[in-house]
Amino acid sequence: MKIILYLLVSVLLYAQEYPSFSAKELQNIQKNNSIAAHRVLDYQKYIHSCRNNSKQKQLNKINFYLNTLLPQYDDIINKEEDHWATPKEFLKIGYGDCEDYVIIKYYSLLKLGFDKKLLFITIVREQFYGGYHMVLTYFKDKTQPPLVLDNLSFKILNLQKRSDLKAELFINTTGVFKITKDFNLQKVAQRYKEFEELKTKVKNNY
Repeated sequence: MKIILYLLVSVLLYAQEYPSFSAKELQNIQKNNSIAAHRVLDYQKYIHSCRNNSKQKQLNKINFYLNTLLPQYDDIINKEEDHWATPKEFLKIGYGDCEDYVIIKYYSLLKLGFDKKLLFITIVREQFYGGYHMVLTYFKDKTQPPLVLDNLSFKILNLQKRSDLKAELFINTTGVFKITKDFNLQKVAQRYKEFEELKTKVKNNY
């Protein structure tokens, strides 16, 4: 009972913008999985603790904090490939695939006040190992290569310094883009199916 009361009080302090959890949601999570309930609460408190930091420090802290959650492949968690979990799903489960890290970092930075036009869910090709990967990129300065937040690295470097990655697509609310050699974005599509589905789930507070 004390844990539940603590969660209910804390949610009023730390749950503002999405992802946020109602008192009823927290009660249900607590009943089913007390570890998940503590994870949700810790996330809310951590985001709150970042609010007065500089943008660069917020990037570093969010990348580090969320990277401490263990990775797991989609076909193991959800019995399907390329499932784009919402931040609320990810927090309740406690681990995810690369896109799930990107998504929760994206919404965490929006929660901290970052401009959604400067953050991109980014599909990259791994140059050394082959295959595709997903990272979050932030265009701090549109005349410079974007910063890369990667669940496989605690260090944030700009894209030019990530010689192991080749950026394929940049996705956000303004459209789908490719990047030129001088780091200008060129729109190639208006929407990306999985991102639109994700936004619908988030809109429904899922």
